[in-house]
Amino acid sequence: MSAPGYSLVTLANGVRSVRSHAEAETFHPVVGPVAEAEALYVRQLRLRERLAGHAGEFVIWDVGLGAAANALTVLHATRDLPCRVRLISFDHTLEPLRFALQHGEELGYFGGYEPLVTTLLAEGRAAQQDGRQCVAWDVCVADFPTWLRRSEPRLTAGLPPAPHAILFDAFSPAKNPAMWTLPLFTQLFRRLDPARPCAMPTYSRATLLRVTWLLAGFFVGVGHATGEKEETTLAANTLDLLDEPLDRKWLERARRSTSAEPLHEAKYRQAPLAPETWERLQAHPQFA
Repeated sequence: MSAPGYSLVTLANGVRSVRSHAEAETFHPVVGPVAEAEALYVRQLRLRERLAGHAGEFVIWDVGLGAAANALTVLHATRDLPCRVRLISFDHTLEPLRFALQHGEELGYFGGYEPLVTTLLAEGRAAQQDGRQCVAWDVCVADFPTWLRRSEPRLTAGLPPAPHAILFDAFSPAKNPAMWTLPLFTQLFRRLDPARPCAMPTYSRATLLRVTWLLAGFFVGVGHATGEKEETTLAANTLDLLDEPLDRKWLERARRSTSAEPLHEAKYRQAPLAPETWERLQAHPQFA
């Protein structure tokens, strides 16, 4: 099945997913949308554990809404908990979500949240009380790097609250370098509340990415396996949220890597660490 820009595809394991024609990319291409979201975000962020012990609103930034598999899998996984979830999704287009909703039965991860998504698409925000779970969902349709650069954290009126968790799911640096630069993650780190523990996983284990997140201010660790990836990456503003922080052995490997220097602008390239980058890495409190 297809529509302008998108089509349904069947993965090797029989699961259906969405393919973007413009980017020539399939969303969640190996194990499928739900299995990837459960491994990468739900379990790795300890969402059930954290929500069960959390009082008040739990804020999740969903960076790369796409067809909403990550956000909806999170909602399904916490549906039975007495919790207040505030989802804030970012993407430059809602078209993949519109397409996915039209094919919700085939995709299989919408179950019960179709009215919520329908309202979200129509109004840009939606709310739903589902048993003990209370959901408030907003979407920001914008170029995320531009939005982040222009949103001044000291001017809190009208800006979304700082997150407890971030679902970061952008296309790869080679395909979408603007979403993987050091300036972007430095600005993102500044939007966090130091008093609010926050973790952010992503599917990549690239040295370039891990160096970027460290220099932006995060603590960074090895993430869970998912699909064909033996490792992913998890960043946080506190070491307490990392099970396996990167150590000095990793640091030495990064020093020898031919692709470790962060992207300083929205142009993909590979380069070893610059001398000043190496000095900054050694001074990071994670390696003290």
